[in-house]
Amino acid sequence: MTYDLALGDRAYSSWSLRGWLLFEKFGLPYRTHFARFYTDEFTDLMAKFEPAKTVPTMRAPDGVVVSDSLAIAEELATRHPDAGFWPTDPTARAVARGLAAEMHAGFFALRNDCPMNLRVAYANFAPSDAVQADLRRLETIWAHAIDICKSDGPWLCGAYSVADAFFAPVAARIAGYGLSVNKMAQHYVDAHLSEPAFRKWREASLNDGPDQPKYAMNYDTRPWPGI
Repeated sequence: MTYDLALGDRAYSSWSLRGWLLFEKFGLPYRTHFARFYTDEFTDLMAKFEPAKTVPTMRAPDGVVVSDSLAIAEELATRHPDAGFWPTDPTARAVARGLAAEMHAGFFALRNDCPMNLRVAYANFAPSDAVQADLRRLETIWAHAIDICKSDGPWLCGAYSVADAFFAPVAARIAGYGLSVNKMAQHYVDAHLSEPAFRKWREASLNDGPDQPKYAMNYDTRPWPGI
């Protein structure tokens, strides 16, 4: 009953990180199949997961192939209703689903201007007005979730959920580019940076082949801010 999971570069593929966390954090059995972007090995990997063309993609034990991290999350939650993908409380569950969907479909300025790179942190990145607007929106929806769900831990809707898995790469961007957020949002970012599964993924990313030149940025660097 093991799932097969197709993934890209750990250091750069934010969607792969989300997909992997859906298995690692919720205790499902899986085998990973990695391939580096912009190489023939990526094309070859995707050919083994047809008709998918992007990562993450999973092949379930019954052979069905599902790509896209949100589709994977929903399918896993259906197949494993007791795994804890979504909160059991109806209000918290609705909030978590809304958060995951907004992350999945938005924050384009933050994504485009600040590609995830777990190998480096920058010292002098100046965010655009559009990135600043994305950061203020994150502060708003994170605070709303914590308030309405009465979350007394580090996560948005109580226990760690799909919503938190989806925001892990966002936290990495905020940390890696030194983006300024309020105290509440920074606390949430710090929770991701110290979370064991995230740290495991980042540590592996440091030894995951040479740097990809496409992701090089002309900024001063500083030590990674996480543990």
